[in-house]
Amino acid sequence: MTIPFFDGHNDTLLRLAEAPGDQEGLFIKGNGTGHIDLPRAKAAGMAGGFFAMFPPPLKSNLAAVANSPGLSPELPPELAVADALASTNGMASVLFRLERAGALAVCRTAAEIRAAMAEAQLAAIFHIEGAEAIDTDFRSLDVLYAAGLRSIGITWSRANAFGTGVPFRHNMDPDIGPGLSEAGKELVRVCNQLGVMIDLSHLNAAGFRDVAAVSTHPLVATHSNVHAICPHARNLVDWQLAAIRDTGGMVGLNFATGFLRPDGKFTVDTEIELMVRHVDALVEALGEDGVALGSDFDGAQMPAPIGDVTGVPKLLQALLDKGYGQELVGKIALGNWLRMVETVIG
Repeated sequence: MTIPFFDGHNDTLLRLAEAPGDQEGLFIKGNGTGHIDLPRAKAAGMAGGFFAMFPPPLKSNLAAVANSPGLSPELPPELAVADALASTNGMASVLFRLERAGALAVCRTAAEIRAAMAEAQLAAIFHIEGAEAIDTDFRSLDVLYAAGLRSIGITWSRANAFGTGVPFRHNMDPDIGPGLSEAGKELVRVCNQLGVMIDLSHLNAAGFRDVAAVSTHPLVATHSNVHAICPHARNLVDWQLAAIRDTGGMVGLNFATGFLRPDGKFTVDTEIELMVRHVDALVEALGEDGVALGSDFDGAQMPAPIGDVTGVPKLLQALLDKGYGQELVGKIALGNWLRMVETVIG
């Protein structure tokens, strides 16, 4: 039996936006490149997910970041609002062209996700990873929200006008750099009013504390893991997990190898058992309602046994084999994300 699942994070739109030629066709028909396309998503039982708009560093800087995963001691340079907005608009264009082609449905509520699932249509939540495309007067936020934006990661692993991220570095605590700016705190308040989810993944410890102090919503990290198992700056330490639990929040398991492995190595030679170990720790820290999936497909290196979206059923089966019941696996795969979307977004 195929278990339907909802994914807390993918970077598929960036991959498509940077691909030459027929971008819609690349997704709809699939050619085996990348981690997600429509044929493979349907075969795997993917019901939908958070489709990220990630404005990448300038090309000259992107290569340096990509070539030193887990080792970079510094944050990438900040990105200008105009550059980030142009990049975000390009990815949003791909998303809406896919919707017009019937490949997916852009969903603004949990009810719309359920309606898409009832029609066997892939449900997509419009998410931005790093708020560089938003000006501090929030004019672009008004436009993006009207277009369908329902989830924001305040930072990627760099600083912006709202906060500071964490570097890609192993054996490092996320407690680095200043907290949210006043504009960052106001961004949290505005998102609370609009019903836009705040994603804590990539945010540093001081910024995390500020979100926790300002936000009235449950705390959510869409694609992060357990620092006690893999001491990478991108992962969550014990007090952060406790804060998330105290608000009834959630964490989506990140499949990226360097955020799973205790040695922090980015290598495909990473077993599913290690993913299960992180799930065990997350369930223990957060409870059965606090754990979901947040793959980072098309944005990170995957364990060889997973490979791409078609490998997700292997993880879900591994949880069943570990003794997780059907009900709990169903929550982790789908139910917990649906509940959180309904709670925060509507």
